[in-house]
Amino acid sequence: MNWLKLSALACALILAGPQAHAAEYPVRPIKLIVPYAAGGPTDVLGRMVGEYLARDLKQVVVVENKAGAQGAIGAEAAARAEPDGYTLFFTAASIFVLNPLLYKKLPYEPQKDFRLLALVTDLPVVMEVHPSVPAKTVAEFVAYARQNPGKLNFGSAGTGGTIHLAGEMFKQMAGVDMVHIAYKGAGPALTDLLSGNIQLMFDTLGTALPPVKGGLLRPLAVSSAQRIPELPDVPTMAESGYPDYGVSVWYGVSAPARLPDDVAQKLTASLNKALNDDAFRASLDKVGFPPLRPKSQAEIDKFVATDRARWAGVIKALNISLD
Repeated sequence: MNWLKLSALACALILAGPQAHAAEYPVRPIKLIVPYAAGGPTDVLGRMVGEYLARDLKQVVVVENKAGAQGAIGAEAAARAEPDGYTLFFTAASIFVLNPLLYKKLPYEPQKDFRLLALVTDLPVVMEVHPSVPAKTVAEFVAYARQNPGKLNFGSAGTGGTIHLAGEMFKQMAGVDMVHIAYKGAGPALTDLLSGNIQLMFDTLGTALPPVKGGLLRPLAVSSAQRIPELPDVPTMAESGYPDYGVSVWYGVSAPARLPDDVAQKLTASLNKALNDDAFRASLDKVGFPPLRPKSQAEIDKFVATDRARWAGVIKALNISLD
């Protein structure tokens, strides 16, 4: 074989490389970065998604927890990873939408560094109070709060998170004076609510359901557009007089932005298959994560843009900025 033929063969192999790689993908374990601590609700959800991907793609999916800095540590690690499909990122609304609006400096840029492959779930929040609070409706709570300005405390998993801002949005709309107490995680906040050390919390559906159904906390409203099957007697915030109150906590799977289209399509197809799988959907519902149906890329982009615009207005009105 002469030199020209060898050169032609080498060029052909180089050009065929990406296509061949995409066709074979995956040929080794995939890492799924979860930007929160092991054992929490996001970790549980991420592992469920990882298990489905592993079965469908016939390859090991290893969950790696990189917690801290409101998800920024995990996001930075994922953004800097090779865009080859072997590092995925289990993201949350706070990481893609809230952090860029709140923090002056971040080690990542969601719109530049990531490609969002699928939205998995979109959870409403439940406005829940300790039984010592003499209110059974949102209107009664607002009246009680106005009679006791500055005396009611609401908890969150940390300053700047969705749960914190859900409370701030309510304060703004209802015109009540309440004190925010930031905890290092939703667990400690819920513990203090159950003990009566704080009076109110806007909790995600998954963690709110057990104490609410057990009669330990009183639900006043849910943030979803319609009532939810798990709490059919609890009115929506719109029914309670606040039609513009829109809060939800969504989760999805993303990858580094320069992920090849062929690999992205393979991953998206697997994730969409999960979202159409009755058994998988039932497993999410069972732990309090209402599954979404597959969305096109245009629908995903519109969903995130709408969420970003809503929170941008709230944060601007509240004049919140974090270092």
